[in-house]
Amino acid sequence: MQRLELIQHWLSALFPDQPFSLAPASTDASFRRYFRISFADGSATRIVMDAPPEYEDCKPFIHAAALFGAAGVHVPQVIEQNLAQGFLLLSDLGDTTYLSALKSNLQTSGSAENANQLYAAATSALVQIQQATRPHVLPEYDHALLRRELELFPEWYLTRHLGMTLSDAQRNTLDQVFERIIAANLAEPKVFVHRDYHSRNLMVSEPNPGVLDFQDAVYGPISYDLASLFKDAYIEWEEEQVLDWLIRYWEKARRAKLPISADFSEFHRDYEWMGVQRHLKVLGIFARLCHRDGKDGYLKDMPLVMRYLRLACERYRDFGPLLKLLDAAETSAEKLAEQSVEPTAK
Repeated sequence: MQRLELIQHWLSALFPDQPFSLAPASTDASFRRYFRISFADGSATRIVMDAPPEYEDCKPFIHAAALFGAAGVHVPQVIEQNLAQGFLLLSDLGDTTYLSALKSNLQTSGSAENANQLYAAATSALVQIQQATRPHVLPEYDHALLRRELELFPEWYLTRHLGMTLSDAQRNTLDQVFERIIAANLAEPKVFVHRDYHSRNLMVSEPNPGVLDFQDAVYGPISYDLASLFKDAYIEWEEEQVLDWLIRYWEKARRAKLPISADFSEFHRDYEWMGVQRHLKVLGIFARLCHRDGKDGYLKDMPLVMRYLRLACERYRDFGPLLKLLDAAETSAEKLAEQSVEPTAK
């Protein structure tokens, strides 16, 4: 029986006297899919998460939903669950993402008039999540996990996507840079980390925002979710504007007595270095999605991620060796593009 038939069968057992229809709600970068349930009697819509158990585990989602919900954050309520088949029935937070709302405003008015309000709500919700922090409740964002994420960059972006063969010296350079990045990340104060807190996972809702896709939440660096939010792979803002939003978050965090540096410049440096870790990881993930999973839609977002990465590398002397490697990767990409062009027939 196909997954969609299994979902229909499960829902029919849950709602035996309520005719309903299913429509795709969204997909994400994993094997999860989401469907919106509309009932014939007009009652509130619901969302079904389809997470094939051979690939995905619903329990981390349920656990994080309980933690974040208890912190007062607007997350989907888990109404019913079928862990054996990998189905969750969730409350519906609507279909307007931050990304669509921001881009719609940009297209209609030429400016994102709603951006200040939306990002203020997003940072307030983030502070709530961070205030709920307790150790040993979520997995540790430790050295092994940070390093495993960084290794996606040479494996999938450099080697698989660009066809680049690293020399021993280049590999050694990467190893040294990776260890410096991880040391800086691990030196930060630790809080609950959503780990994918950006415009496609935040919903315009009441209360605002609705927060989705938190199943990979960990206990880790306080700046991580800020790097996700303000160095967003899907929408770009002027650095001056981002700095203003970041300062406003920092002020909220200090008022909330979060373990954040009293010196904004120190916090900003942590945020920048955390961004480098994330950008390297994301480039690897986007390449893997294309070459392993056949999802090439993320390739168009790579240039923005690379731009963030280069800006940080240019700003900090420690990243000089990494910048040279990025230049070499760019040359490799140009050669690969040349090889893929067929010679003109004579």
